[in-house]
Amino acid sequence: MNQRIAVVAGVLALLTAIAGTAAYLTGRADSPPTPESTPSPSSTSTTPAPAQGKGQVPAPPSTHDPVVFAKAAAKALWSYDTRSTSHQAELDGLKRWMSPERKYADWDSVTAQMPEATLWSRLRDNGQHATATVSEAHMPQAFKSALAQDPGAITEAYVYAVTVTGKQSIAWHGGGAGAEARSTTLGVQCRPQADCTLTGVAPQTAP
Repeated sequence: MNQRIAVVAGVLALLTAIAGTAAYLTGRADSPPTPESTPSPSSTSTTPAPAQGKGQVPAPPSTHDPVVFAKAAAKALWSYDTRSTSHQAELDGLKRWMSPERKYADWDSVTAQMPEATLWSRLRDNGQHATATVSEAHMPQAFKSALAQDPGAITEAYVYAVTVTGKQSIAWHGGGAGAEARSTTLGVQCRPQADCTLTGVAPQTAP
């Protein structure tokens, strides 16, 4: 039992380290660019079509597959439309993706990737909006190696680390547009008999 608890703690610490390192190295890299700047240019499962969400944020898919969920979550995080969704509505929509377990849910790591209210208002004045495509998702090798030491360890929290890569395309009034590669490591909780939920996010811009 002590060994299992130690492995669980190690897995959770690994996820925290992944998030902390990425956030430290990239700072606000995942924040949407302002209209004045121009950005530089898996799983075999099929992502379920999400239900209608709040504002422009889709509702989370009903799935027990952490990789499938992570791909959908990353797309939701990288997509926004300031023209039709308020800052608060965007936050409310993303909140629906979060795990209800406060012990594991890191809401601050999600809101940190969102423009704050004043910036959102500026982006809305310029009609900025973004769409996203996901190209690949996988569990990092370090995470898989930790689990391999004791497969039963995951049963403490059922939190999986999943790295998702893709592209975010942004446009605004006056024909401005750009695209940027994205890579994000997400914490996904998938307990038995329950749909997957998001526990946290560590953004970084893909090289």
